[in-house]
Amino acid sequence: MTRDEEAPELHRTLRRHLAAGWLAVLLFLTLGAVLEMLHGYKVGWYLDVGNSARRLMWTLAHAHGTLLGMLNILFALTVRHLSWAGGSQRVASAALLAATVLLPGGFFLGGIVIYAGDPGLGILLVPVGGLGLLLAVALTAVAVLRTPRQKPVRALDRLPETRLSRRSTGPAPRSRRRRGRAGASGRNPSP
Repeated sequence: MTRDEEAPELHRTLRRHLAAGWLAVLLFLTLGAVLEMLHGYKVGWYLDVGNSARRLMWTLAHAHGTLLGMLNILFALTVRHLSWAGGSQRVASAALLAATVLLPGGFFLGGIVIYAGDPGLGILLVPVGGLGLLLAVALTAVAVLRTPRQKPVRALDRLPETRLSRRSTGPAPRSRRRRGRAGASGRNPSP
């Protein structure tokens, strides 16, 4: 794949993970607020001793979903920084997106119906999501380690030279100094 062919794919990957990340953060922070309200209003369906498994499952869904949302954002920034394209990037992307749905989704579904203190069948999605997360993180770590080191660039080295930066390097020329002083009439004196 040439550089020109990789650019649209890279852009789609960045957009997909930024959107998935921010939407997951929004969704699971909202879930956290709802859980706080259930706790604040002392809703028995959520707080009773027999429902401790539900409370744990939904708390885990909130925490994992928020974390995976942030990981999607970090993944997009990593892909952009490395200009990482190719097969391993596509596999890591798909695995991370699957984990973002399966891991918190399994916890949430497992907490909807509780069987004698045990989570529901939705909990079976959690190990699959965990494997997807492990695969995505491993592939990303390998890509980072395989990227050649570049000479660090100072932020000021990237700035174009401007009149302001030239002025600060030394004393101003004589004509510029005179122009800056206005007489009593408000006009600049002649040079």
